[in-house]
Amino acid sequence: MEATVKWVDGRMFLGESGSGHTVVMDGPPDHGGRNMGIRPMEMLLLGIGGCSSFDVMDILEKGRHQITDCKTEVTAERVDTVPSVFSKIHLHFMVSGKTLKPAVVERAVKLSAEKYCSASIMLSQSVEITHSFEVIED
Repeated sequence: MEATVKWVDGRMFLGESGSGHTVVMDGPPDHGGRNMGIRPMEMLLLGIGGCSSFDVMDILEKGRHQITDCKTEVTAERVDTVPSVFSKIHLHFMVSGKTLKPAVVERAVKLSAEKYCSASIMLSQSVEITHSFEVIED
């Protein structure tokens, strides 16, 4: 994998993935930015949320479960010192479907957390990561 980050101005950067997709990153005005893009640390949260969600959906769909929606809320706490690293990350999965059993979703979340999600497993070496879920009947 590879990526390129190119400075635009102030604290704005364009990040381009190896697959050719681009995202704007920027900082808040009090740090020289103009708030025109996502913060780099927010990108980490989106990455872990996306990686975990991908796994959960993949596991559930391979099990032929009728999933109609999946939303993952990611919350985090950072330490008050520099560097302001994450100390805790929590992922809450809201999975909608027809006749979906909670045990099935719980298993998918657990497999993602413990076996498949590279981002979650990598970050868990230094950050406390927790998971929860709810099943929404459609």
